[in-house]
Parts: sequence; C-alpha cells; structure tokens
Amino acid sequence: MSQKPNKSIFLADDDADDCMLFEDALREVSNSTELLTANDGVELMNLMETTVPPPPDVIFLDLNMPRKNGFECLEQIRNTKAWESIPVVIFSTTSQEEMVKKVHAHGANFFIRKPGSFPKLKQAIKQVLDTDWAKHSWKPAAENFYYQY
Repeated sequence: MSQKPNKSIFLADDDADDCMLFEDALREVSNSTELLTANDGVELMNLMETTVPPPPDVIFLDLNMPRKNGFECLEQIRNTKAWESIPVVIFSTTSQEEMVKKVHAHGANFFIRKPGSFPKLKQAIKQVLDTDWAKHSWKPAAENFYYQY
C-alpha cells in the first residue's frame, strides 16, 4: 500500500539536466513529495488544465523557456480563478533586477536564483517545502522575495 505524498510540486523547466538535478535534490530532501515536470510553459498550462484540482502545493517556474515563457505562465496562473492562490516560486538563472521586480509585481511568491551547487539546491528546495503558505504573505516585501544561494 503506497502512502499519499505529503506535497505535490510542479516544475516547469526546459533544461533536462536542471530537471534531473532538481528531482535528485528533492528526493534527498523529501521522499514523500510528488513531482510533475513540464518542459515549457505550454506543457505547464496543459498540466494545470488536466490535473488541477487538486492544485499543487507549489510551482517552481523557470523564466526562460520556449513556446511560453515563465512570465507568461505566471500571468496566466494569477489570472485564472482556480489557480490564482497556488504559490509560485520563480526558479531561474537570471538575476536581472528588472525581471525580479517584474515577477514580484505580477504575483510570484519567491524568486530563487538557481543555485550553483547540489547542497545549495537542496537547501533552496527545503526552504520552499518548509514554508507555511497559509501564513506566508502573498505579496512579500521585496527584501523577502529574492533568494540567492
């Protein structure tokens, strides 16, 4: 008899190596978390339409993806009634200040620059999994929004 996963995570990232590393790090942090991946924004939106409800506990969203980028996905998520309250963590290699400000203004919950090491990736995932989204501000102050590991 298999146990129900504690949490459900969606990851949208077009880099297959990044997805594999993320999954490996997630397994080391929590083996009871379900991970569904999408290779681009179009796949993510299809995944959302076919699997929600129930909503994932959190969406990790890369910004630079083909077909539909992370910013376009964030806008669609925040403008869809059934999805608008799902926590979205921007998970990107970019650290351009204007992009960080833009996704903050459009409703992302955190911005995490992709860590350069496996231990730091595990630390970032653990921080997100440990967040009590019921108590977390949906519009975090800018100084509580951007994390660089």
